[in-house]
Amino acid sequence: MMIIIAEFFVVILKVLWAFVTAGTKWVVRPKEKSVAGQVCVITGAGSGLGRLFAKEFARRRAILVLWDINSQSNEETAEMVRQIYHEVDTPTSKDGGVEEVSPFQPQVYTYVCDVGKRESVYSTAEKVRREVGEVDILINNAGVVSGHHLLECPDELIERTMVVNCHAHFWTTKAFLPKMLELNHGHIVTVASSLGLFSTAGVEDYCASKFGAIGFHESLSHELKASEKDGINMTLVCPYLVDTGMFKGCRIRQEIEPFLPPLKPEFCVKQAMRAILTDQPMICTPRIVYMVNFMKSILPFEAIVCMYRFLGADKCMYPFLAQRKEAMNNNEAKNGI
Repeated sequence: MMIIIAEFFVVILKVLWAFVTAGTKWVVRPKEKSVAGQVCVITGAGSGLGRLFAKEFARRRAILVLWDINSQSNEETAEMVRQIYHEVDTPTSKDGGVEEVSPFQPQVYTYVCDVGKRESVYSTAEKVRREVGEVDILINNAGVVSGHHLLECPDELIERTMVVNCHAHFWTTKAFLPKMLELNHGHIVTVASSLGLFSTAGVEDYCASKFGAIGFHESLSHELKASEKDGINMTLVCPYLVDTGMFKGCRIRQEIEPFLPPLKPEFCVKQAMRAILTDQPMICTPRIVYMVNFMKSILPFEAIVCMYRFLGADKCMYPFLAQRKEAMNNNEAKNGI
Protein backbone atom coordinates (compact mmCIF):
# COMPACT_ATOMS: atom_id res chain seq x y z
CA MET A 1 0.00 0.00 0.00
CA MET A 2 2.84 2.38 0.87
CA ILE A 3 4.43 1.69 -2.51
CA ILE A 4 1.38 2.77 -4.48
CA ILE A 5 0.98 5.90 -2.33
CA ALA A 6 4.62 6.79 -2.96
CA GLU A 7 4.18 6.21 -6.70
CA PHE A 8 1.05 8.37 -6.66
CA PHE A 9 2.99 11.31 -5.20
CA VAL A 10 5.72 10.81 -7.78
CA VAL A 11 3.09 10.95 -10.52
CA ILE A 12 1.72 14.20 -9.06
CA LEU A 13 5.21 15.71 -9.12
CA LYS A 14 5.72 14.59 -12.71
CA VAL A 15 2.37 16.10 -13.74
CA LEU A 16 3.27 19.39 -12.08
CA TRP A 17 6.66 19.34 -13.75
CA ALA A 18 4.96 18.75 -17.11
CA PHE A 19 2.91 21.90 -16.54
CA VAL A 20 6.06 23.85 -15.69
CA THR A 21 7.98 22.69 -18.76
CA ALA A 22 4.99 23.29 -21.04
CA GLY A 23 4.54 26.79 -19.62
CA THR A 24 8.23 27.53 -20.02
CA LYS A 25 8.04 26.69 -23.73
CA TRP A 26 5.33 29.33 -24.14
CA VAL A 27 7.70 31.93 -22.73
CA VAL A 28 11.10 30.72 -23.97
CA ARG A 29 10.97 29.46 -27.52
CA PRO A 30 12.79 26.11 -27.88
CA LYS A 31 15.58 25.85 -30.42
CA GLU A 32 14.46 24.46 -33.77
CA LYS A 33 16.09 21.23 -34.92
CA SER A 34 17.79 20.85 -38.29
CA VAL A 35 16.12 18.76 -41.00
CA ALA A 36 18.80 19.35 -43.63
CA GLY A 37 19.41 16.23 -45.67
CA GLN A 38 16.50 14.36 -44.09
CA VAL A 39 13.97 12.64 -46.35
CA CYS A 40 10.51 14.16 -45.95
CA VAL A 41 7.38 12.64 -47.52
CA ILE A 42 4.44 15.03 -47.92
CA THR A 43 1.06 13.70 -49.07
CA GLY A 44 -1.25 16.06 -50.93
CA ALA A 45 1.76 18.16 -51.93
CA GLY A 46 0.25 19.45 -55.16
CA SER A 47 -1.67 22.33 -53.62
CA GLY A 48 -2.83 24.07 -50.45
CA LEU A 49 -1.04 23.34 -47.21
CA GLY A 50 0.94 20.49 -48.75
CA ARG A 51 2.60 22.84 -51.22
CA LEU A 52 3.40 25.32 -48.45
CA PHE A 53 4.89 22.56 -46.28
CA ALA A 54 7.09 21.57 -49.21
CA LYS A 55 8.36 25.14 -49.55
CA GLU A 56 9.13 25.42 -45.85
CA PHE A 57 11.04 22.14 -45.75
CA ALA A 58 12.91 23.14 -48.91
CA ARG A 59 14.07 26.34 -47.21
CA ARG A 60 15.52 24.10 -44.51
CA ARG A 61 17.29 21.89 -47.08
CA ALA A 62 15.29 18.72 -46.54
CA ILE A 63 15.13 16.09 -49.31
CA LEU A 64 11.55 16.26 -50.49
CA VAL A 65 9.33 13.42 -51.65
CA LEU A 66 6.06 14.85 -52.95
CA TRP A 67 2.95 12.70 -53.26
CA ASP A 68 -0.21 13.78 -54.99
CA ILE A 69 -2.94 12.27 -57.13
CA ASN A 70 -2.56 15.16 -59.62
CA SER A 71 0.71 14.84 -61.52
CA GLN A 72 0.62 18.34 -63.03
CA SER A 73 0.06 20.23 -59.79
CA ASN A 74 2.64 18.04 -58.05
CA GLU A 75 5.25 18.92 -60.68
CA GLU A 76 4.38 22.60 -60.25
CA THR A 77 5.16 22.28 -56.54
CA ALA A 78 8.43 20.53 -57.38
CA GLU A 79 9.45 23.39 -59.67
CA MET A 80 8.74 25.89 -56.90
CA VAL A 81 10.83 23.79 -54.54
CA ARG A 82 13.76 23.69 -56.98
CA GLN A 83 13.70 27.47 -57.19
CA ILE A 84 13.79 27.70 -53.39
CA TYR A 85 16.70 25.24 -53.30
CA HIS A 86 18.56 27.51 -55.71
CA GLU A 87 17.89 30.59 -53.58
CA VAL A 88 18.94 28.81 -50.40
CA ASP A 89 22.10 27.45 -52.01
CA THR A 90 23.24 30.86 -53.32
CA PRO A 91 22.34 33.49 -50.69
CA THR A 92 23.23 37.10 -51.38
CA SER A 93 25.56 38.88 -48.97
CA LYS A 94 25.05 42.41 -47.69
CA ASP A 95 27.52 43.86 -50.23
CA GLY A 96 25.68 42.25 -53.12
CA GLY A 97 28.08 39.39 -53.66
CA VAL A 98 27.44 35.68 -53.29
CA GLU A 99 28.31 34.10 -49.97
CA GLU A 100 30.07 30.76 -49.65
CA VAL A 101 27.74 28.04 -48.38
CA SER A 102 28.17 24.39 -47.60
CA PRO A 103 27.78 22.09 -50.62
CA PHE A 104 24.17 21.03 -51.09
CA GLN A 105 22.61 18.91 -53.79
CA PRO A 106 18.94 19.91 -54.11
CA GLN A 107 16.74 16.86 -54.29
CA VAL A 108 13.00 16.68 -54.89
CA TYR A 109 11.13 13.60 -56.07
CA THR A 110 7.53 13.46 -57.28
CA TYR A 111 5.21 10.47 -57.21
CA VAL A 112 1.63 10.09 -58.37
CA CYS A 113 -0.15 8.33 -55.53
CA ASP A 114 -3.79 7.92 -54.60
CA VAL A 115 -3.59 7.66 -50.82
CA GLY A 116 -7.20 6.47 -50.86
CA LYS A 117 -5.94 3.15 -52.25
CA ARG A 118 -3.69 1.19 -49.94
CA GLU A 119 -2.09 -0.72 -52.83
CA SER A 120 -1.03 2.62 -54.32
CA VAL A 121 0.39 3.74 -50.97
CA TYR A 122 2.39 0.57 -50.39
CA SER A 123 3.76 0.36 -53.94
CA THR A 124 4.70 4.05 -53.96
CA ALA A 125 6.36 3.71 -50.55
CA GLU A 126 8.44 0.84 -51.89
CA LYS A 127 9.56 3.00 -54.83
CA VAL A 128 10.55 5.76 -52.41
CA ARG A 129 12.67 3.39 -50.32
CA ARG A 130 14.32 2.02 -53.46
CA GLU A 131 14.90 5.33 -55.29
CA VAL A 132 15.37 7.83 -52.45
CA GLY A 133 16.08 5.98 -49.22
CA GLU A 134 14.49 5.57 -45.83
CA VAL A 135 12.04 8.26 -44.72
CA ASP A 136 12.80 10.49 -41.73
CA ILE A 137 9.70 12.71 -41.73
CA LEU A 138 6.16 11.80 -42.78
CA ILE A 139 3.61 14.60 -43.25
CA ASN A 140 0.13 13.09 -43.53
CA ASN A 141 -1.53 16.09 -45.13
CA ALA A 142 -3.78 14.88 -47.97
CA GLY A 143 -7.47 15.57 -47.39
CA VAL A 144 -10.82 15.86 -49.18
CA VAL A 145 -14.32 17.08 -48.38
CA SER A 146 -17.55 15.85 -49.99
CA GLY A 147 -19.57 19.05 -49.48
CA HIS A 148 -22.98 17.41 -49.00
CA HIS A 149 -25.49 17.10 -46.20
CA LEU A 150 -25.51 13.55 -44.86
CA LEU A 151 -28.79 12.44 -46.48
CA GLU A 152 -27.76 13.98 -49.82
CA CYS A 153 -24.25 12.55 -49.86
CA PRO A 154 -23.60 9.49 -52.03
CA ASP A 155 -22.16 6.59 -50.08
CA GLU A 156 -19.12 6.55 -52.37
CA LEU A 157 -18.18 10.10 -51.36
CA ILE A 158 -18.58 9.31 -47.66
CA GLU A 159 -16.28 6.33 -48.07
CA ARG A 160 -13.79 8.43 -50.05
CA THR A 161 -13.66 11.06 -47.29
CA MET A 162 -13.06 8.45 -44.61
CA VAL A 163 -10.42 6.62 -46.62
CA VAL A 164 -8.37 9.67 -47.67
CA ASN A 165 -8.66 11.66 -44.44
CA CYS A 166 -8.28 8.79 -41.99
CA HIS A 167 -7.48 5.33 -43.35
CA ALA A 168 -4.59 6.61 -45.47
CA HIS A 169 -2.77 7.59 -42.27
CA PHE A 170 -2.72 3.93 -41.26
CA TRP A 171 -1.24 2.85 -44.57
CA THR A 172 1.45 5.52 -44.89
CA THR A 173 2.47 4.96 -41.28
CA LYS A 174 2.59 1.17 -41.70
CA ALA A 175 4.79 1.71 -44.76
CA PHE A 176 7.41 3.92 -43.08
CA LEU A 177 7.20 3.32 -39.33
CA PRO A 178 9.03 -0.06 -39.21
CA LYS A 179 12.35 1.50 -40.26
CA MET A 180 11.78 4.43 -37.89
CA LEU A 181 11.34 1.92 -35.06
CA GLU A 182 14.46 0.04 -36.09
CA LEU A 183 16.54 3.23 -36.09
CA ASN A 184 14.61 4.90 -33.24
CA HIS A 185 14.48 8.01 -35.40
CA GLY A 186 11.69 9.80 -37.23
CA HIS A 187 8.84 12.25 -37.08
CA ILE A 188 5.19 11.68 -38.03
CA VAL A 189 2.92 14.68 -38.54
CA THR A 190 -0.87 14.42 -38.70
CA VAL A 191 -2.53 17.41 -40.35
CA ALA A 192 -6.02 17.17 -38.92
CA SER A 193 -8.46 19.99 -38.17
CA SER A 194 -10.26 21.76 -35.36
CA LEU A 195 -13.27 19.84 -36.70
CA GLY A 196 -11.56 16.72 -35.37
CA LEU A 197 -11.76 18.19 -31.87
CA PHE A 198 -15.27 19.65 -32.00
CA SER A 199 -17.85 19.33 -34.75
CA THR A 200 -20.50 21.33 -36.56
CA ALA A 201 -23.56 20.54 -38.65
CA GLY A 202 -23.56 19.48 -42.28
CA VAL A 203 -20.08 17.92 -42.57
CA GLU A 204 -20.59 14.67 -40.69
CA ASP A 205 -18.26 12.63 -42.88
CA TYR A 206 -15.47 15.20 -42.71
CA CYS A 207 -15.72 15.56 -38.92
CA ALA A 208 -15.80 11.79 -38.45
CA SER A 209 -12.70 11.36 -40.63
CA LYS A 210 -10.76 14.01 -38.70
CA PHE A 211 -11.88 12.64 -35.33
CA GLY A 212 -10.62 9.27 -36.56
CA ALA A 213 -7.27 10.71 -37.68
CA ILE A 214 -6.78 12.34 -34.29
CA GLY A 215 -7.71 9.12 -32.48
CA PHE A 216 -5.20 7.22 -34.59
CA HIS A 217 -2.50 9.81 -33.93
CA GLU A 218 -3.04 9.85 -30.16
CA SER A 219 -3.15 6.05 -29.88
CA LEU A 220 0.05 5.70 -31.90
CA SER A 221 1.71 8.36 -29.73
CA HIS A 222 0.89 6.30 -26.65
CA GLU A 223 2.16 3.14 -28.33
CA LEU A 224 5.50 4.78 -29.11
CA LYS A 225 5.76 6.03 -25.53
CA ALA A 226 4.97 2.54 -24.21
CA SER A 227 7.68 1.04 -26.42
CA GLU A 228 10.11 3.72 -25.17
CA LYS A 229 11.02 4.83 -28.68
CA ASP A 230 11.92 8.35 -27.61
CA GLY A 231 13.67 9.08 -30.92
CA ILE A 232 10.37 9.11 -32.85
CA ASN A 233 8.35 12.27 -32.46
CA MET A 234 4.75 12.98 -33.39
CA THR A 235 3.01 16.29 -33.99
CA LEU A 236 -0.74 16.82 -34.34
CA VAL A 237 -1.79 19.90 -36.32
CA CYS A 238 -5.33 21.17 -35.68
CA PRO A 239 -6.00 24.48 -37.44
CA TYR A 240 -9.23 26.44 -37.49
CA LEU A 241 -10.76 27.17 -40.89
CA VAL A 242 -7.92 27.76 -43.37
CA ASP A 243 -8.46 29.98 -46.39
CA THR A 244 -7.43 27.41 -49.02
CA GLY A 245 -10.78 27.31 -50.82
CA MET A 246 -11.69 23.87 -49.45
CA PHE A 247 -14.53 25.37 -47.38
CA LYS A 248 -15.24 28.42 -49.51
CA GLY A 249 -18.41 30.16 -48.31
CA CYS A 250 -18.22 28.97 -44.71
CA ARG A 251 -19.38 31.84 -42.46
CA ILE A 252 -19.84 32.37 -38.76
CA ARG A 253 -21.82 35.26 -37.23
CA GLN A 254 -21.03 38.54 -38.99
CA GLU A 255 -20.22 40.44 -35.79
CA ILE A 256 -17.87 37.66 -34.61
CA GLU A 257 -16.12 37.03 -37.91
CA PRO A 258 -13.55 39.89 -37.57
CA PHE A 259 -12.29 38.24 -34.38
CA LEU A 260 -12.16 34.75 -35.92
CA PRO A 261 -11.37 35.18 -39.62
CA PRO A 262 -10.22 32.25 -41.75
CA LEU A 263 -6.52 31.57 -41.26
CA LYS A 264 -4.03 32.53 -43.93
CA PRO A 265 -2.48 29.26 -45.18
CA GLU A 266 1.04 30.68 -44.86
CA PHE A 267 0.47 31.58 -41.20
CA CYS A 268 -1.00 28.16 -40.47
CA VAL A 269 1.97 26.33 -41.99
CA LYS A 270 4.55 28.56 -40.29
CA GLN A 271 2.93 27.82 -36.92
CA ALA A 272 2.88 24.11 -37.74
CA MET A 273 6.53 24.18 -38.83
CA ARG A 274 7.55 25.79 -35.57
CA ALA A 275 5.77 22.99 -33.70
CA ILE A 276 7.35 20.28 -35.86
CA LEU A 277 10.88 21.66 -35.59
CA THR A 278 10.62 21.95 -31.80
CA ASP A 279 9.04 18.47 -31.42
CA GLN A 280 5.82 19.93 -30.05
CA PRO A 281 3.19 17.17 -29.65
CA MET A 282 0.22 19.30 -30.69
CA ILE A 283 -0.47 22.70 -32.24
CA CYS A 284 -3.88 24.36 -32.43
CA THR A 285 -4.22 27.55 -34.46
CA PRO A 286 -5.38 30.04 -33.27
CA ARG A 287 -4.83 29.36 -29.57
CA ILE A 288 -8.51 29.91 -28.76
CA VAL A 289 -9.08 26.43 -30.23
CA TYR A 290 -7.46 24.98 -27.09
CA MET A 291 -10.05 26.80 -24.96
CA VAL A 292 -12.98 25.73 -27.13
CA ASN A 293 -11.84 22.11 -26.96
CA PHE A 294 -11.51 22.32 -23.17
CA MET A 295 -14.97 23.88 -22.77
CA LYS A 296 -16.48 21.15 -24.92
CA SER A 297 -15.08 18.60 -22.46
CA ILE A 298 -16.68 20.14 -19.37
CA LEU A 299 -19.90 21.85 -20.54
CA PRO A 300 -23.31 20.16 -20.93
CA PHE A 301 -24.26 19.56 -24.55
CA GLU A 302 -27.12 22.08 -24.44
CA ALA A 303 -24.70 24.74 -23.21
CA ILE A 304 -22.46 24.00 -26.19
CA VAL A 305 -25.47 24.33 -28.52
CA CYS A 306 -26.23 27.76 -27.03
CA MET A 307 -22.67 28.89 -27.59
CA TYR A 308 -22.65 27.57 -31.15
CA ARG A 309 -25.82 29.48 -31.94
CA PHE A 310 -24.43 32.68 -30.43
CA LEU A 311 -21.28 32.40 -32.53
CA GLY A 312 -23.15 31.34 -35.65
CA ALA A 313 -21.10 28.15 -35.66
CA ASP A 314 -24.09 25.82 -35.63
CA LYS A 315 -24.86 26.36 -39.33
CA CYS A 316 -21.58 27.91 -40.47
CA MET A 317 -21.13 25.25 -43.16
CA TYR A 318 -24.56 25.73 -44.72
CA PRO A 319 -23.48 28.52 -47.14
CA PHE A 320 -20.55 26.36 -48.23
CA LEU A 321 -22.82 23.36 -48.80
CA ALA A 322 -25.29 25.51 -50.75
CA GLN A 323 -22.50 26.80 -53.00
CA ARG A 324 -21.26 23.27 -53.65
CA LYS A 325 -24.77 22.10 -54.51
CA GLU A 326 -25.34 25.04 -56.87
CA ALA A 327 -21.99 24.45 -58.58
CA MET A 328 -22.81 20.77 -59.05
CA ASN A 329 -26.24 21.58 -60.49
CA ASN A 330 -24.67 24.07 -62.90
CA ASN A 331 -22.11 21.49 -64.05
CA GLU A 332 -24.84 18.92 -64.59
CA ALA A 333 -26.88 21.38 -66.61
CA LYS A 334 -23.82 22.40 -68.63
CA ASN A 335 -22.97 18.78 -69.41
CA GLY A 336 -26.56 18.00 -70.28
CA ILE A 337 -27.02 15.50 -67.47
